[in-house]
Amino acid sequence: MKLSRYRKPSLKAVTGLTEAKKRTKKAAGITAAAKPLRKPSNLQRQTKRKVGYYSGPAKLVRNKKAPTPLGCSFSVVLLVVVLLGLAAFVL
Repeated sequence: MKLSRYRKPSLKAVTGLTEAKKRTKKAAGITAAAKPLRKPSNLQRQTKRKVGYYSGPAKLVRNKKAPTPLGCSFSVVLLVVVLLGLAAFVL
């Protein structure tokens, strides 16, 4: 397991269960037997990557809306401001 990670590792990863499971599958030949089954999905993902499907502009087009300056918190802040404005108007 790597020392520097971008997120917290799971309990299975820390205890080594995931690695042991992978070693067992490899020794039993399950990984090699399943390799041809992964080929179509790997090829599809590779083609999408080459075409630029995962690029920033393509993701933006697929999401069909522009990113907001503060992310999802922008809409929450806007809602709070509107509600406070209405409360001040009523009182």
